[in-house]
This record gives sequence, C-alpha cells and structure tokens, in this order.
Amino acid sequence: MPAFRTLDDVNVSGKRVVIRLDLNVPMENGHVTDTTRIDRVVPTVKELLAKGAAVIILAHFDRPKGKVIPEMSLKPVAPALEKALGHKVQFVFTDWQSAPTVNAKPGEVYLMENTRYHPGEEKNDAGFAKMLGNLGDIFVNDAFSAAHRAHSSTEGIAHVIPAYAGRAMQAELEALSKALEIPKKPVIAIVGGAKVSSKLDLLSNLMKKVEALVIGGAMANTFLYAQGHQVGKSLVEKDLADTARKIMLEAEKASCAIMLPVDGIIAHKFEAHAPSHDYGVDGIPHDGMMLDVGPRSVDLIKAAIDNAHTLLWNGPFGAFEMQPFDKATVEVARYAAARTKAGKLVSVAGGGDTVAALNHAGVADDFTYISTAGGAFLEWLEGKDLPGVAALKA
Repeated sequence: MPAFRTLDDVNVSGKRVVIRLDLNVPMENGHVTDTTRIDRVVPTVKELLAKGAAVIILAHFDRPKGKVIPEMSLKPVAPALEKALGHKVQFVFTDWQSAPTVNAKPGEVYLMENTRYHPGEEKNDAGFAKMLGNLGDIFVNDAFSAAHRAHSSTEGIAHVIPAYAGRAMQAELEALSKALEIPKKPVIAIVGGAKVSSKLDLLSNLMKKVEALVIGGAMANTFLYAQGHQVGKSLVEKDLADTARKIMLEAEKASCAIMLPVDGIIAHKFEAHAPSHDYGVDGIPHDGMMLDVGPRSVDLIKAAIDNAHTLLWNGPFGAFEMQPFDKATVEVARYAAARTKAGKLVSVAGGGDTVAALNHAGVADDFTYISTAGGAFLEWLEGKDLPGVAALKA
C-alpha cells in the first residue's frame, strides 16, 4: 500500500483543522443508541485539541439526498460527541446554500450540519468542496467507512487544502495492509454470506492473495450444488453454478485451496430452535435446508487456522442470529480469538454481519483488528482503490 500522510507529517498548532468523521450512528427517539463510531474517532480529536488546533467537524447522517430534512440533522449527535470527548461541542446549523461563517479558535470544537443537505456532496461538486475547504487550513480524514465514496467532504476537499489521515483512518489502513498487502503467510480467508453474486469481485481478488479460502454461509450451497451435491431446500443460486465452477478452477490455478463444508446442520424450518441434525453434504434430505456448517467442517477450519499466520474474515458460517445455527460461527470465532491472544495469529475481520457475529461470540475485542467500515472494507478486500484514501497518498 502506498504511503499516506498522517498527523505525524503536519504541525496543527494554531491551525483550523477540518476533520471528516463518520457520525452516521444509530438513533432512537433523538438519542444515540450506539457510540462505537464516535468512540473510535475521539483520540484523533483529542490529539488535535491537545496540539492547539481548532476543530471543525464534517459528517453525514442518513440520506437526505440534497434536501434539508430535520429528522436527518446531526444536532442530536452533538451531545453524545461532547460526552465522549469530555469537551464542549458547538453545533452549527447550515443548509449549505451559502458558506457558513465559523470563527473557530484553538481549543474549540464545532460540529457542522449534515453535509448531505447539499445536493453537490454526493456528486463531489468542486464548488462545494471549495466551500468546505475554506472552513479551515488543513483537512484530516478519519472516516474510513466513507472512504469508498468520492464525495466533496471525503475526496474533493483533499484537493483544496492539504490532507492527512486521522488516527482511526491510519490504524485501519495499517491493519488492512498488514492483513493483505504485506501479510505474514500463510493467509487464510473466511468468506460467508447469503449470495455468491454479491461477492464475485471479493472471491476473485482474494484467491490471488491467500493460500486458503474458506467459503461458508448460504453461498457455500451454490458451490456444493456446482459440485453435484443435492442441497435440498437450502438457499442456492443455481444460475451461478457455472460461475462457482469457474471460481474453483481459477483458485486451483492460483494455488489457493478452496474449503467447502463437508457436513451441515440441516433443519426443515427457518426458525430459531427448529429441530436439526448433522448430515454429510452427500446426504442432505430433499426437504431439508442447511442453516450452519457441521462439526466436522468446524474441525477442518480450525486445522486450517492452525496452519495460518494471518486470518481475514468477512461473513458468518450460518444463520447466526438464530440458535442453534450460530454454533459454527461462535466456535470458530472463539478459536481464532484464542490463537490471536496467544500471539500465533493476526486476525482482521469486517462487515456488518461479521462484527455482529463476533460481538455475539464475545470475542470482538480479542481480534487483532475489527473494521466497522462495511462497504469500504468490502471494496478494499475486492482490491479496489478507495477515493478517500487515494487522496491522502504521500
């Protein structure tokens, strides 16, 4: 990964720092219900304040599509941000139709209104990017989760004033680089989820980078079907059987071992605590559906993790939201966490379902790095350039 500029490369004392954060947090009745994204960026803001900067925060909330929608205002986020920082946060309402006036002084923090109120934000409008750049002297991007979008507040502004990575962005880029760009080999990747169709680019890129690719979730059914196995009423994309066979052939050419389930937990109803039984993939009943991988598959996955130095994880093995179909995901997650804590594995995971599954297993804090970035994390795994990151390259 090319070098990128960080806060180590700039003196912010006395400067007005415009910082892009991801404050698109869960809300209920006007209150923030999960402060995870806020907590991750607190260190960067505190560092800027400690070094004598004035801080002007840019962020988006939901999808107002260029209109002022009061329910999508960032104003209710200000108190949660203020509490997390332990520092006064002044909220600035603006409809962005004209340039807002912010007389920010060193030690002050201002939270600007939803940048998506401006119709040019998501179009990366140069005029809006200039308006945002005029708010400060330097730009700091600490929103990796929005880095895959070429918007005025993530990419355009970086061409108006000098741009740097914040500490959360820096940590994310360094962790991801360590996992895939310059990993300690062998590398194993776990890819789950419902559909092969949504992960074609991901699989194509990973097979060139890793030594073993474990395919789980409902997408494994498509690969099993492509091999000639009967998968009963399991979720399967039959029209992608040829694609699955092509992926397996390309992986073989790339010397990447594809690991598919050898057994599965089969039920006749898609509901929690439905009666279930472990079947080998050669014996799935015609009226059954695979809702998790079985214990023999879990043992093989653990053995593969034993042989790896680096693990990448995106997607659960089964319907982890429902017991007992969370068992494989929980067992493998705890095993990988134990290897990580023992210093034998570098483990990096990301994606909404993956983070939820690791939290469910109680091991999110034990992995080397957990990305909450969602789409940006997935596009990075797919090998795509992220505009918000490219703008920070030294």
